[in-house]
Amino acid sequence: MTRHPRAWMGILLWLIFGQAQAAWTVNMAPGATAISHAVFDLHMTIFWICAVIGVLVFGAMFWSMIVHRRSTGQQPAHFHESTTVEILWTIVPFLILVVMAIPATKTLIEMYDNSEPELDVQVTGYQWKWQYKYLGQDVEFFSNLATPQDQIHNKADKDEHYLLEVDNPLVLPVGAKVRFLVTSSDVIHSWWVPAFAVKRDAIPGFVNEAWAKVDKPGIYRGQCAELCGKDHGFMPIVVEVKSKPDFDKWLAERKEEAAKLKELTTKEWTLEELVARGDKVYHTTCAACHQPEGQGLPPMFPALKGSKIATGPKADHLSIVFHGKPGTAMAAFGKQLSEVDIAAVVTYERNAWGNNTGDMVTPKEVLELKQAEEK
Repeated sequence: MTRHPRAWMGILLWLIFGQAQAAWTVNMAPGATAISHAVFDLHMTIFWICAVIGVLVFGAMFWSMIVHRRSTGQQPAHFHESTTVEILWTIVPFLILVVMAIPATKTLIEMYDNSEPELDVQVTGYQWKWQYKYLGQDVEFFSNLATPQDQIHNKADKDEHYLLEVDNPLVLPVGAKVRFLVTSSDVIHSWWVPAFAVKRDAIPGFVNEAWAKVDKPGIYRGQCAELCGKDHGFMPIVVEVKSKPDFDKWLAERKEEAAKLKELTTKEWTLEELVARGDKVYHTTCAACHQPEGQGLPPMFPALKGSKIATGPKADHLSIVFHGKPGTAMAAFGKQLSEVDIAAVVTYERNAWGNNTGDMVTPKEVLELKQAEEK
């Protein structure tokens, strides 16, 4: 007798996917912090309580259906209500909930204990990037998606960390309690790093707190976990945890870079230097909306190639980039970018894709605009 073709197909699929299941996991990961381990242990405790309840309930149900089936001549009991049963099905679930609530409450208290941090980091969500400010350290920077546009547009193969790469990761010291002050500049975002068991909504006008104390050095990845607009899926989180000596060295280097950046504001720039720097700033900050070749995505994101803004008066162009445009998706970059980067990206837009205005905006002009705004 020959087997039905579907039987052979079933066996073949089992052989193929049965091997793949060896690497397939559905459980939570323990994480890299004491809190994440506590959350994992709580999860497993409640899981096994639920598993035992399921076995007892379904076991009693199937035992009753088999032993007391009609074919064996069983007769149903005749009673309207039982005080004993009602007391049991009230007290037993109550006791189960108490047993579950004790470790859950303990874990929640630990999660919300933000006292005595060794380092404070302000996390601000933007459409669509993160800003990190090390409070009291004079260090702040933006963290942008670093996945190449060719991968996003299927012009190149996607690598291992597709859409999970950034240009500037958040750097933390190992073994230090770090408090995160999470907020937003525009819409609601959510800062989520699973390995830390940290997920906090970033809400405009509010500051939510969280903390982490990472046990070992490494790179940990997360994402925005709140639908926040067009590029919600393009604002990953990367945290690099270093040893304390390496972190101190990195922090000193960032402070030195910030000092050098301030010095660049007074430098006499050439058009070619600004265009070269602006090229990098544009493709990091602007290309997602206005597209790499400046063609835009009308009507939401207008083209810059040949536009009246990019070829008109440079003061108007600078104002749009600095202040944004109310009622549209154009964000204000006055507080997001340095004076040098704003000058560079405006200069680039005015001289790229055939615009060729031949003029440039200098960092001094941006600084003067910023100082005028602060008065």
